[in-house]
Amino acid sequence: MRIALEAAQAAAAAGETPVGAVVVDPATGEVIAVGANRPIGSHDPTAHAEIVAIREAARKRGNYRLTDLTLVVTLEPCAMCAGAISHARIGRLVFGAEDPKGGAVVNGPRFFDQPTCHWRPLVEGGVLADESSAVLKGFFQARRKGARR
Repeated sequence: MRIALEAAQAAAAAGETPVGAVVVDPATGEVIAVGANRPIGSHDPTAHAEIVAIREAARKRGNYRLTDLTLVVTLEPCAMCAGAISHARIGRLVFGAEDPKGGAVVNGPRFFDQPTCHWRPLVEGGVLADESSAVLKGFFQARRKGARR
């Protein structure tokens, strides 16, 4: 999660919503891929941190199925990212802060609980949630201050 938090900080420095993600091989501890939000800079609405990390991990593995890997992300994934996690067959999802407005794992549509979901990872939420939340809150507070000037 610390690496994901660093990626989130890098996203914030680039003016993107600070969300970071890491794909890890739990058998070896190897970091396979790191992603940070970049939809603004890449002009790609699908370039959420999770998608960026999953794409890179699949490329490195030479396979779109990542069943033995863990995705660690600083914020509860949205519906799009939950769908990608399911399609990639990620074995385990670990996230930091919950997202009551846009989340789709423990909030909102609860994607993995739907009968139409074909793959469900093991899910663990709340890991370094306070730190993950603080990065997001600090980013948006700074933006609001800048907008008042």
